[in-house]
Amino acid sequence: MTTPSSNADLQILLQSMANDIRQRLAGKQPLLVGIHTGGVWVAQELANILGEEFFDAPLGTLNIAYYRDDFTRIGMHPQVTPSDLPFSVDDRHLLLVDDVLHSGRTIRAALNEIFDYGRPASVTLAALIERTGRELPIQADIIGQSINLNNDQHIKLTNDDGLQLELNEISE
Repeated sequence: MTTPSSNADLQILLQSMANDIRQRLAGKQPLLVGIHTGGVWVAQELANILGEEFFDAPLGTLNIAYYRDDFTRIGMHPQVTPSDLPFSVDDRHLLLVDDVLHSGRTIRAALNEIFDYGRPASVTLAALIERTGRELPIQADIIGQSINLNNDQHIKLTNDDGLQLELNEISE
């Protein structure tokens, strides 16, 4: 399967995800949480499509830098911003959004942080792109597109001039 190559292609994926969210979370008044940074961009787009009536609280953001299991190996980014959950997660349904689901380690870290804030009724995971290479038994409930990539390929969401996906080869 090919990767979306234009903003219009991404909008089609986002609209499809929004439709799945409406069906899966209808009547649950979910709270929207994006994982910094690409997941926040995707969550903002989904919030725009679904409208304020679907989510009854502002967008929450997670920066999972302190919860990663590899920061001792790769180092801490010098400009780590704090997470912002402007609501109580206790007994609420959460929609957790990320841009690319790869190894599952980012999601594991996000779940650890969410549970430090409280105990949600449920967490539904939405990912714009699900790619091969899972290391943990974590899968998305709502997926924009699944793609197969080689170990030397990397996909990244950028937002320089609107949302775009970049596919890069990693040289080792």
